[in-house]
Amino acid sequence: MPGNLTFDALREKAASGEIDTVLAAMVDMQGRLMGKRFHVSNFLDHAHEETHCCNYLLATDLPMATPDGYAATSWHSGYGDYTLRPDLTTLRTMPWLEGTALVLGDVLDHHGHDVVPHAPREMLKRQVDRLTDMGFEAAMATELEFFLFQGDYRSLQKDGYRTLIPFNGFNEDYNLFQTTKEEVVMRPLRNHLVAAGIPVENTKGEAETGQQELNIRYAGPIDCADHHTIAKHAVKEIAWLNGCSATFIPKWAPDKVGSSSHVHLSLWQDEAPAFHDSDAEFGMSKVMRHFVAGLLAYARDYTFFLAPYVNSYKRFAPGTFAPTKAVWSVDNRTAAFRMCGDGSKGIRIECRIGGSDMNPYLAQAALIAAGLRGIEDELDLAPPHKGDAYAGGDIVEIPRTLREAIETLRNSVMLRETFGDGVVDHYVRCGEWEQEEFDRAVTDWELKRGFEGA
Repeated sequence: MPGNLTFDALREKAASGEIDTVLAAMVDMQGRLMGKRFHVSNFLDHAHEETHCCNYLLATDLPMATPDGYAATSWHSGYGDYTLRPDLTTLRTMPWLEGTALVLGDVLDHHGHDVVPHAPREMLKRQVDRLTDMGFEAAMATELEFFLFQGDYRSLQKDGYRTLIPFNGFNEDYNLFQTTKEEVVMRPLRNHLVAAGIPVENTKGEAETGQQELNIRYAGPIDCADHHTIAKHAVKEIAWLNGCSATFIPKWAPDKVGSSSHVHLSLWQDEAPAFHDSDAEFGMSKVMRHFVAGLLAYARDYTFFLAPYVNSYKRFAPGTFAPTKAVWSVDNRTAAFRMCGDGSKGIRIECRIGGSDMNPYLAQAALIAAGLRGIEDELDLAPPHKGDAYAGGDIVEIPRTLREAIETLRNSVMLRETFGDGVVDHYVRCGEWEQEEFDRAVTDWELKRGFEGA
């Protein structure tokens, strides 16, 4: 689904004074919107064709530090420019911000205007092109889970995030009375996103105190990732505007269930569900069996793209609905991959590995790449796992630490063949820096455990 605003409509809204600001944004490695606020007259005059931004925006970490070790850009090369070319099909209003529109853009090399291969949106586009070349289209959907807290971001920051109080004090999974308490944020979130052209289906309480889930209707991969990114941005801004805070950190406290971002995926061919075969077991076509076999075969290779930070791995634990074993199942939430809609045309696979902190472009690109390799190599699919996957023995485990995931990414032949050595090395360095920064930290846990007792 494209944006809800054409260029001509933007011109009309600018003339009437309805819109005075246009946000031109790119997506960084962390899945955040980075860009500039243009006066609408300047955007209409020339910035709709292109603008520029520093190329460090694809070589920074969460707090925007500029680590060394990247081949694409560095202090040594002087940190030059990228060209940001707005994709006008993504132009949309941002109803929660007065007089504001948003457009997403693609990142190009400033000198030759070549695409930047490690840009997240470009990585996903290349996998969509592979799908097209093989005669397929993908339908994808992501679930966004997050926590709401009392207090605005600045107040919590000044307190060092030491006294976090969830907006709600109860496990509110599906509980309509409990979620009424959060409608001051969730109702405008739903309505503003729909007004912005994001096809929201619903929100619900999740299985922890103050935990929310936002579900958006399935779409093609690029649209799905765009919707996810804009929605995540909106959650934070609407929380801020209402004097509270939202976090997408997967595990904010050791005694709390983590937040995920499950990815639902199916393939279509000639407007028919390529995953469905009414005569096959579970209604599962050969195409789907090969695709899921690819997801399983390379799950360890691409885990970094689903869990990119040290904290991401704190979520993986038995009995928490976060997976630990790379198995598939039929409607079984203890497995990393759950088949949904068995026997129907809506049959699909749900990847449950991804955390709420994942970059949806990178996650979807990796999943498509693995699945397509499964089809190309006609990989065989093992029988579905039955029962509690946490308790299963002799089963391949997904990486349990960032350090382990970095190594599986570094050594992945499939991902190097798919994305290229330069792209893989770029994200290996991204992971290494995150690990190095954590290794230098002295945590509250260490102080409490050893200050007096050591």
